[in-house]
Amino acid sequence: MADRAAGIPIAREGFPFVLGAGAPAVAAGMVEWMGTALAFAACASYCAWFFRNPARVIPSGEALIVSPGDGQVVAIEREFESRFLKADSIRVSIFLNIFNVHINRVPCDGVLCDVAYQPGQFIPASKPDATVRNEQNALMIQRADGKKLLCVQVAGLIARRIVCWATPGERVAKGDRFGLIRFGSRMDVYLPEETQVRVTTGERVKGGTSILAELPCADRL
Repeated sequence: MADRAAGIPIAREGFPFVLGAGAPAVAAGMVEWMGTALAFAACASYCAWFFRNPARVIPSGEALIVSPGDGQVVAIEREFESRFLKADSIRVSIFLNIFNVHINRVPCDGVLCDVAYQPGQFIPASKPDATVRNEQNALMIQRADGKKLLCVQVAGLIARRIVCWATPGERVAKGDRFGLIRFGSRMDVYLPEETQVRVTTGERVKGGTSILAELPCADRL
């Protein structure tokens, strides 16, 4: 999968929001309604900032798993993932507030075995129940050594729109942008149980840059 959003400073999905607020700002300014113009300009500026799409330096090393999003690690749990992996795993949950970059990135090299959307509720993404109850979109990634990871976009209280550009069967590269979630959300990553997690609860991470975990190739275990 080519990195479809590379080189674009603002995600395309943000253009309607920026223009929707920017046009009234210009119109209000032309008739000298300065208070209204400033309010719309502030809204347009925030939308442009929210949908920002910064370039990132991706760490090399096939064993390294990078964070799929910017935010704060809110949970690291060992559990049986029954919906997709159907195996014991380690779940790392990252909460993205409305001030974080919301572009989502692929955590490792591999092939997309499946992309599955699940409708659901919109409870606050920081709550544990959001993992199974909220609207979400799951990407199953299989590495060259056969190990599978699950990366799940989870909508939140304000986030009501999950965007995913990836399709099953595509080959993906670590750090590639694959989608976004509008206005506050959560990313859950399910890792094989032998994975060495490199982050702690409460730590802040950056998508594509922060090393979330290490999973050596099977022939090195």
